Amino acid sequence: MLSACGTEDTVLRDPSGHPISTSTTRIAEVNLVNPDRDYSQTCGAPGPADTRRVESSRIVVTDVSLLDALCALGMGDKVVAVTAAPGSVPAYLGPQLGAVPAIGTDPSRDAVAKAGADLVLTTPATAKSAGAFGPARSVTVDANGWEDTFKAVGAAVGRPVSADRLLAAFHADATALGARLDAAHSQVSLVRFGPDAETIPGTDSFAGQILTMVGVQRPPHQRQPGPLKVDSDNFTAADGDLIYVSFEPGGIDHGKSVLLSDRWLDMGAPTWKRVLSVNDEVWYRNPGLAAAGLVLKDLKKSLHGDSSQY
Repeated sequence: MLSACGTEDTVLRDPSGHPISTSTTRIAEVNLVNPDRDYSQTCGAPGPADTRRVESSRIVVTDVSLLDALCALGMGDKVVAVTAAPGSVPAYLGPQLGAVPAIGTDPSRDAVAKAGADLVLTTPATAKSAGAFGPARSVTVDANGWEDTFKAVGAAVGRPVSADRLLAAFHADATALGARLDAAHSQVSLVRFGPDAETIPGTDSFAGQILTMVGVQRPPHQRQPGPLKVDSDNFTAADGDLIYVSFEPGGIDHGKSVLLSDRWLDMGAPTWKRVLSVNDEVWYRNPGLAAAGLVLKDLKKSLHGDSSQY
């Protein structure tokens, strides 16, 4: 292939010179929602503290579940280390947090010294890791649900007012989106494919909570709080006006086999090409305000779409 303008540019381009996406956009004839999303835009913009407490400039996090809140608060640039295994930081949090050193649950003295933490955010399950950082101020976040976690992190970093404001803004955006899309007249199905089975997430799942905030309805068999395991007797409970599918770790092969099966293709939504694939990491595995904003953007883009539009 000739390089563009005599350079070493190896990016695939159309005749007009525009880059051609080479990312995966379809799985088993099901199109992905937002496959080319720029995760560098996930986190909020930095802002001033709400309180007179001395600003924390070097934060260590002992539980990756707390990173979402710092991302949404615009404080990702303050995180200097995560006491977790390398590769543990969710990709959707973007390159800034993805580049934060993951120094293991039992960090070395050198790693602790290099971090130079003035605040350690921890959870009851990971509090042991905080002990390595000696005199640094430590705050244990023991909250019930992702919204309470967000508020607790906001309070710990001197941004309680900002946390309340951001949550209120998200709820307002969700309500406004639901009204604009007439969400109350849509029955949306959720299906997660695991390595050897599939489940229907309930209303208490992270994605289920966001759908409720938007005002989207669920099919009658999907209105229970907890997950429903799909079997041969209740297989059609997975149907709806629109089906959002996702793949748990290791679930892609099983998911493909189901999505291409006659039984699946005979249901209403697959027949009408009203099945779309979403990011399981964002929709289910990492509940938080930053992830919630991405789910909302997915709904805005796709709630009244179909597979042929992607």
